[in-house]
Amino acid sequence: MASSLISPFTRALAGGLFVITVAAGCTGDHRAAASDSSLVPGSARVTRVVDGDTIVVDLGDRSEKIRLLGIDTPETKSPTKPVQCFGKEASARTADLLAPGTVVRLERDIEERDIYDRMLAYVYRASDDLFVNLDLVQGGFASLLTYQPNVAHVAELTAGVDDARSRGAGLWGHCGGPGQPVG
Repeated sequence: MASSLISPFTRALAGGLFVITVAAGCTGDHRAAASDSSLVPGSARVTRVVDGDTIVVDLGDRSEKIRLLGIDTPETKSPTKPVQCFGKEASARTADLLAPGTVVRLERDIEERDIYDRMLAYVYRASDDLFVNLDLVQGGFASLLTYQPNVAHVAELTAGVDDARSRGAGLWGHCGGPGQPVG
């Protein structure tokens, strides 16, 4: 009974989630109208999309490469793997969602960085609170990829993947699933 009185935000903090808040005006095309110098502490502005699950953002005082948590898009730029089926489409979808200048809110989980020193985060577009990681799995542009202890959104990401797979969306219909080479 007492736990029902605790807000979801308090539960998230108690569970180890850390939210970087964003406060910036956005235009209809999801980009902030103001210059980079206007970023409030904790906000991030997309500077470029590396591939479907990696972006680069400006945090105001530094640039950070962000690896989207809980998902994996087909490879397009790996030095050790060939370009995979639906990789270019996944990269294009992320670029459509997060054009340069788009202001985002980053939600961190337990671990701060991956082995490549990329910051790990769930990404929300500030203008409409679109959960980008979830959009990518629901559209079939990404599969589920979780590493303990970073599992804050595993249930909703799993449901999104299951739905995309059952509809044959994206990589599920075009490639038969993740990890397939082009051709």
